[in-house]
Amino acid sequence: MKMIYLKDLLEDAEKYLEQEILIRGWIRNHRKQKEFGFINLSDGTCFKPLQIVYDKELEDFDDITSINFGSAIEVRGTLIKSVGKEQAYEVKAKEIIVLGECSETYPLQPKRHSQEFLREIGYLRPRANLFQAVFRVRSLAAMAIHTYFQERGYIYLHAPLITGSDCEGAGEMFQVTSFDLDQLKEKIDYSKDFFGKKTSLTVSGQLQGEAFAMAFSKIYTFGPTFRAENSNTKTHAAEFWMIEPEIAFCDLEQLMDIEEDMLKYIVTYVLEHAKDEMEFLDQFVEKGLIEKLHIVLGHKAARITHKEAIDILQKSGKDFEFKPVQGEDLAKEHEKYLTEEYFKSPVCVYDWPKDIKAFYMKLNPDQETVAAVDLLVPGSGELMGGSQREEDYDKLLKRMEELGVSEEELDWYCNLRKYGTCIHSGFGMGFERLLIYLTGVDNIRDVIPFPRTPGNCEF
Repeated sequence: MKMIYLKDLLEDAEKYLEQEILIRGWIRNHRKQKEFGFINLSDGTCFKPLQIVYDKELEDFDDITSINFGSAIEVRGTLIKSVGKEQAYEVKAKEIIVLGECSETYPLQPKRHSQEFLREIGYLRPRANLFQAVFRVRSLAAMAIHTYFQERGYIYLHAPLITGSDCEGAGEMFQVTSFDLDQLKEKIDYSKDFFGKKTSLTVSGQLQGEAFAMAFSKIYTFGPTFRAENSNTKTHAAEFWMIEPEIAFCDLEQLMDIEEDMLKYIVTYVLEHAKDEMEFLDQFVEKGLIEKLHIVLGHKAARITHKEAIDILQKSGKDFEFKPVQGEDLAKEHEKYLTEEYFKSPVCVYDWPKDIKAFYMKLNPDQETVAAVDLLVPGSGELMGGSQREEDYDKLLKRMEELGVSEEELDWYCNLRKYGTCIHSGFGMGFERLLIYLTGVDNIRDVIPFPRTPGNCEF
């Protein structure tokens, strides 16, 4: 008899009703009584488990009642309609075979565990309901992102993970070397290293993305990036994933349209394809999560300049911990006020002071601001950051000189402005930041399968 996965079984249950089937999975709960027992079985292909009912008619009834929670089993039985309220269908077992016994020392018992404890057993936490929901949403959100760009003619670029340049200019990069660091006693001669120069793990694929946008018009990257930032906040990790589209012949206004359109597509896709998971997250993680997402779908994002945003904050009458000041960055509390109280919708804040933004951003005619935009969303604050890129060769060189960015190191990037340049724009979105927004889980460590943070590189 051929095994059937629970997702396939439950999606077409009427086809299998009153038929004998073979299923395999792990015991998520086991309730034993004198005459019969109930097993909640999950094989990971869908969020909700399937109930298995067995009784004393089975010859090995006593042995079955002793099977531990967490064990892998095979069940042969008949799919029937359930008389219980918790599920529509269940399986009346004719045979239950243990494929892999689970020890009584199994730490993931059928009770609520703290997220801190579950991080300590990160190799087991995918079996917990919370992470069954979170990582299925992660998978679906990734699919939504690829589908969005592929259906609109974007080329998927695999940007390099090893680089010789610091895109953000922050210097917080992990160094890559082939030298035996335990043997080094003298100053390093990088010309003798593997690549013949100092290299690091990438913080962004943007610069390479711009090169490909000048050939394909529309590209996107979606892959891991790395930051050696010694920060232990809930929103920082040393290894995380980024989505970075770059679009030729696109100005800042068009870029804001794309940012908003992409966000709404992803939210719609997840709500449609992860109904059980989202209902669970709404009930147990963030009350009102689904309503929050529907509010974003139902409202067009407001668009204000950075100057207008500061004016609104200064006139709000709010006693902010960090006073809003023209020319300075927005704090988390400022983003929260703009999205949740003032506009009650997503907000695009654009035309930022040049002194707090990167060298590659388009200088505006006022010579004080750049054509940059941050997309803020209710509940999470900044979700995406982008800009129109500086296409003027001389202006780019001057900006790099002002900020101390090496022209020699990025000569190829500058040359793009000499060889058929055009107006172009792009943005970056941290995938884990998106997942925090979609799931309501507030710690980045709990939306990455195996988080890498300062002092932690387990599993």
